[in-house]
Amino acid sequence: LVASMKKNVKAKLGDLTEMAAGVNRRRMIQKAVFDELCGMLDPGVKPFQPKKGKANVIMFVGLQGSGKTTTCTKFAYHYMKRSWKTCLVCADTFRAGAFDQLKQNATKARIPFYGSYTETDPVTLAAQGVERFKKEGQEIIIVDTSGRHKQEAELFDEMQQIVEAVKPDNIVFVMDSSIGQAAMDQAKAFRSAVDVGSVIVTKLDGHAKGGGALSAVAATQSPIIFTGVGEHMDDLDPFVVQSFVSRLLGMGDMGGLVKAMQEAGLDKNPELYQKLQQGEFTMRDMYEQFQNIMKMGPLSKVMSMIPGMSQLMPEGREGDGQARLQMFLTMMDSMTDQELDHPKINKIMTDSRIKRISQGAGHPPHVINHLIEDSKRFQKMIGKMKHLKMGKNGEMPNMSRNPQQALAQMSKVMDPRVLQRMGGMQGLQKMMKDMGGDLSAMGGMGGFPGFPGM
Repeated sequence: LVASMKKNVKAKLGDLTEMAAGVNRRRMIQKAVFDELCGMLDPGVKPFQPKKGKANVIMFVGLQGSGKTTTCTKFAYHYMKRSWKTCLVCADTFRAGAFDQLKQNATKARIPFYGSYTETDPVTLAAQGVERFKKEGQEIIIVDTSGRHKQEAELFDEMQQIVEAVKPDNIVFVMDSSIGQAAMDQAKAFRSAVDVGSVIVTKLDGHAKGGGALSAVAATQSPIIFTGVGEHMDDLDPFVVQSFVSRLLGMGDMGGLVKAMQEAGLDKNPELYQKLQQGEFTMRDMYEQFQNIMKMGPLSKVMSMIPGMSQLMPEGREGDGQARLQMFLTMMDSMTDQELDHPKINKIMTDSRIKRISQGAGHPPHVINHLIEDSKRFQKMIGKMKHLKMGKNGEMPNMSRNPQQALAQMSKVMDPRVLQRMGGMQGLQKMMKDMGGDLSAMGGMGGFPGFPGM
């Protein structure tokens, strides 16, 4: 794959030394790599689309430990939220506790399920479950099979027997993004055994990159339909090639960020915009912003959407930012209304107040002081925002009307370190352009407070 990509990129670029003066070679190379990766991740095959009003049988296959059972429930939950009748069939009799896990997940998500503690034949279980749910008029019938390895011929035979018994409309291969170079061989083994129609790549919420995704598509010639980005039921994102590659290359995904903010309701907060224009930002405002950010999904995912910010998450510590936000929320839950609404909380914070909050939240006093310091920093940043010419809904000056003025105003508000990580003024200009010329889609600057260092 790497050799093929290198060859194709070189062919697209030609001789770089012969390029005309003034041509940005770095950008040309970046675009060539971007286009090549997009092409590799798009097999040119349209994914299966379930039909309303009929039974769509979807069978999940994959390695043991790839997150297949959890992904089955996420998949069912995704369609259930969109008014589909979904259900789960547990045909995994190989792994101890498989039915218990599916039962627990399905019960939590309120999704009908079928399985057995006594029946040991997975083919019989799958056939009985599918037949029962067809009679009940279910529209998305998901069959969870045993996790297997390419060397386990017996389990592969079982998988083929289940295919014969339930005749699935689509077979989804679940690929763990972190297995590295083994991804290609494993994907090929599944493709040779059954007709894989779609791929879901899991565990992309950490520092795992896209090698597994590239291998899965190349080996199966099937489109990726979702990516798993966390442990919660909502942490299953529809796969968009351009957005995925953009984040993979550290270029961010402003379109995805805007969409996530709109889904979290960050673009509808007129009271906050009015406060920002007046340069006010209380502890209660910060509490609401932390909650909004957590609604958008794992912090590592949000950071990867902002150009230049993905590298701020140290490897193996992707959950630290999320845990820090949750810890701060717990502390603020122990504050009084006066403390939450005071415009200068550091002015009223005494040792006795800090001790009370510490005891209520279960965190030491020095951590409470960290929260107060963060609040002071945010208040200082918001104080600068009253000089910005924002619209009533938080719109920033439009790039097309006066680009230099808009960029100058934005740069004054932002932390210089953050601006540098985003690629300076040029990176900021590109970000605003990607968002359609202004920041109104983000709800003005309302989405920024709460990010560490921002």
